[in-house]
Amino acid sequence: MDTKALGFDTINLGHGSGGIMTRDLLDKIIFKTFDNPYINQKHDGSIVKFDREFAISTDSFVISPIFFKGGNIGELAVNGTVNDVAMCGAVPKYLSLAFIVEEGLAINDFIKIVSSVKQAADKSGVQIITGDTKVVERGKGDKIFINTTGFGEVHPKARISADHIQVGDKIIVSGFIAQHGMAIMSQREGLEFESTIVSDTTNVNFLVSDLLDNFGHKIHLLRDPTRGGLASVLSEIATDIEKGIAIAETKIPLEKQVAAACEILGLDPMYVANEGVFIAIVAEEVADAVVETMRNHEKGANAVCIGEVTKEHPHKVVMQSLIGGKRIVSPLIGEQLPRIC
Repeated sequence: MDTKALGFDTINLGHGSGGIMTRDLLDKIIFKTFDNPYINQKHDGSIVKFDREFAISTDSFVISPIFFKGGNIGELAVNGTVNDVAMCGAVPKYLSLAFIVEEGLAINDFIKIVSSVKQAADKSGVQIITGDTKVVERGKGDKIFINTTGFGEVHPKARISADHIQVGDKIIVSGFIAQHGMAIMSQREGLEFESTIVSDTTNVNFLVSDLLDNFGHKIHLLRDPTRGGLASVLSEIATDIEKGIAIAETKIPLEKQVAAACEILGLDPMYVANEGVFIAIVAEEVADAVVETMRNHEKGANAVCIGEVTKEHPHKVVMQSLIGGKRIVSPLIGEQLPRIC
């Protein structure tokens, strides 16, 4: 996009006024980027027809820095909400998109973020159908915040509910953990180290649809371990189902470089955020086939079964360690990595 033709090189308060400058920002960047029949109505909302059950998820993204190894806040916002809808057993179709922009943000940065939103939406098969843009005074925000709300039809074979989890169900992780959190930490002031770790931010909705196509109600629960990481999500599930979860440390999928970075910084990878990984709790009889299906898909190439649901130690996650002992895996207390998504 030729920024000279815009007539401005930074966002200022006038772009949030609702007047001519707002219209310029919307027409020349937003509407031009997300060109489709819904958003082209230029109305306060869009009308869509719902024929079946829909899943709806909303999320806000305040990550710092807004550009990081492997992505930026724009694609993160799309992928995060698309994945949340997919975790409900739904097929994402539409997104709303709202920007809160701090006065002074470089227009080139804004365009890069908007373009990344468009690219991530296209890769996920969703359309941006409505949204909002607000501008706050310099010093009253942190460059840019994004809110997205996702809508998706529930897959006809989906029966996703913790109520369906049984003793003996297997716990499968779709790929390497802790990559997103460590990619962010590597860039933050005072915590930089030599690393090629990149965020795992990506959409997993097509992989989830394939699993539901093939295994339907045998997929009992899907969750993405974002803030709080794998440990916190498994702990929440164990509490909710009033059963125990047993996992093996040797099975946790972790890249050597990520493991080394966590050790340097004194972080436990089990608590570090992920943005392109999900947990599937599935019936025991289909577990091997689920792992094989995942591994045949780009987004699940490193999938592995890490444990199972047990009647022992209800409400608790117990991990067998590398040296053979066992320890309770507790949920995260407080905030380990703030502003991670």
